Amino acid sequence: MRSTGSAVKAVVRYRRPDPQCWKVVVRAACNPLGGTWDAAKAVAQGGPAVSGHADRLARALATRLGNVEELALALAGMGDLRALPALRRLAKDGRFPTYRIQVRVLAALPAAELLPTMRAVLRRDPPKYHASTSILELLAQWGPASAPALPEVVPYLEGLYAHDALRVLGRIGPAAAVAADRLADFATGRAPRAARHHPRMAAWAHWRATGDPALALAVCGAAVASGSASHGLPFLAELGPLAAAHADTVRGLMESPGAWTRVAAAHAYWRITGDPEPAVPVLLAEVDPDWTGNPALPAREAVRRLGEIGAPAAASAPLLRRILAAEERLSHPYEDVRILADESYVRTLTAALARMGVGAPGACAPPSVPAARQGPLRRWRGLH
Repeated sequence: MRSTGSAVKAVVRYRRPDPQCWKVVVRAACNPLGGTWDAAKAVAQGGPAVSGHADRLARALATRLGNVEELALALAGMGDLRALPALRRLAKDGRFPTYRIQVRVLAALPAAELLPTMRAVLRRDPPKYHASTSILELLAQWGPASAPALPEVVPYLEGLYAHDALRVLGRIGPAAAVAADRLADFATGRAPRAARHHPRMAAWAHWRATGDPALALAVCGAAVASGSASHGLPFLAELGPLAAAHADTVRGLMESPGAWTRVAAAHAYWRITGDPEPAVPVLLAEVDPDWTGNPALPAREAVRRLGEIGAPAAASAPLLRRILAAEERLSHPYEDVRILADESYVRTLTAALARMGVGAPGACAPPSVPAARQGPLRRWRGLH
């Protein structure tokens, strides 16, 4: 009999474990007596990998016995609407998932189905830090579909969550124009609660809401010129050719001693000028095949930006294929989000290769392809 513990280790450690591993893990997580913590945390991250077990997960969730949060996240990650009743109960009971990377999984669900529940949570007084930031992150992921929540989001500008609320308003876009004056106050520092990290986000949100780039160009351009470059560059990148007056300054920052600033500057320069030639070498230099997921390094961001450049960055394809073909997942200090973090990187790599028009390596075929699972299957057995 195969060990649940060994199966959990296999799915957490390897990108392409044998499907039998997931079957064992799902069975343990659906145990009517509550299953095991490790199996439940793995299943919560499974998403498409456990889609073949959706009915079993839904039946277990309907019993409301143990692992409710994890089973709901698993179904949500595959966009299964049967997760909704449990998510609504969790929100009502104050047990809504709090990791931001977990909440991003919920964006696979239709906003219209879950948004009323999220609005009710945001109306609670006093708000809870982790729950509020997680829900605001979810609303930002939904973007314009979150517009009905404007009455709940705008009051958050008055508290500790102003930065998160500004991001949501920017992602909502034109429907948030009703808050344009408030956004301008934060962008210029006139708002009583404006902090030093608010002006750039607020100026960007003002542009997204009103369509007027003047404030964003002034505030974000000044930030880049003043030396706080990494805080203004992403917004200038979104402005694109509108920020042409700052192109020379941005290009100079591609030689910054800070890796994050170099990557942000390379991306911004390409977005502003449309010229990939100076940007690609800077981005490629940050793509480390041995990167372990250390958030202090912008490896994944560099891959994402190379993918956005597309065909002109195709010289990076062999390296991206090599990274994608790796059998082991990225490391992460928290095992209950390791699969999510690695799968996010895999999607970034796959999307980048697709946009370059070169495709992913055959070694990364779905687990249902026998050739793709032989190596991890041997390792899985070796864990017993």
